[in-house]
Amino acid sequence: QLQASGGGLVQAGGSLRLSCAASGRTFSSYAVGWFRQAPGKEREFVATISGSGKSTRYADSVKGRFTISRDNAKNTVNLQMNSLKPEDTAVYYCAAGPLWEVSPRRYDYWGQGTLVTVSS
Repeated sequence: QLQASGGGLVQAGGSLRLSCAASGRTFSSYAVGWFRQAPGKEREFVATISGSGKSTRYADSVKGRFTISRDNAKNTVNLQMNSLKPEDTAVYYCAAGPLWEVSPRRYDYWGQGTLVTVSS
């Protein structure tokens, strides 16, 4: 089970830190990805991290601004979002799956989503 938190309203240029908390003993066996969905748009890949935390991948639109990290001892994955833009506004979801891939179809477990709103 995954639970995303940390969303909110922030001005453009600001920062937010999203967290994804997981239950279960095998958390480190799963890659965790962050995805987002804006109104009227398809869900899109944001970032992913391997189970060990050694490998990460980012969407071009967030590269250099967002950082994904994990703490397997605490069963959490964080997404630090800096230099936020209005186009980052969306519901952000975390998901867990066997491989750190960009397709949402590769992820088996999903959190409920947390809303991020960036005002201009």
